[in-house]
Amino acid sequence: MRGEVELKYPGVLAEPAAEDQHGTTRIPENLEPGQLVVARNRKWNGKAHWVVPGRYLGEDRHGWWIFQGTNEFCSRPGAAFYTKSDAVLLIPREGDWVATFYDDAHPGGVRIYIDLAVAHEWNTIRPAVTEFHVIDMDLDVVRTAGRGVFIDDEDEFAEHLVAMDYPAALVDSLEASADQLYQAVKAQHAPFDGSDIEWFTKGRS
Repeated sequence: MRGEVELKYPGVLAEPAAEDQHGTTRIPENLEPGQLVVARNRKWNGKAHWVVPGRYLGEDRHGWWIFQGTNEFCSRPGAAFYTKSDAVLLIPREGDWVATFYDDAHPGGVRIYIDLAVAHEWNTIRPAVTEFHVIDMDLDVVRTAGRGVFIDDEDEFAEHLVAMDYPAALVDSLEASADQLYQAVKAQHAPFDGSDIEWFTKGRS
């Protein structure tokens, strides 16, 4: 988690608090471009993680795209800040992950940040406002301008799989997914092939 914060949100550190877990609903309902979508993350043990607001852009064969603009207010228990650059979040149609794309404006040089995550759930909380819930599973696949592609937070994953009692089958699946995503990003396979560029354009229009 510390590595994730330093990469995605330079200068922000904190500890989360508890939150109930929910069921999963993979397909959103009644989403329209421009509507508010709040990405709400938690950990396997129910503790709250990052909450990031954004604006729904649309969908394609890869999934649902959300624009998270500069100066959006992001928080988790004990920490809050305003984003310093634009980002586009992709919530995939299948797979245990979500991906955040950045451009040259990101202060840490991050270009792609994939969170291994399970239990994707959409929840309409009022007209034109939807929450997206997910359980963050520690492992990340990252591409930065200076370092290239790498898998991050393996130490946190190893610690939490014991402390939070991750199921063995889930551990194996997540490790396999991390490797597959690493290879996909490195080879620039879709959607990690520049597919995000058009969504940045839509988000800024």
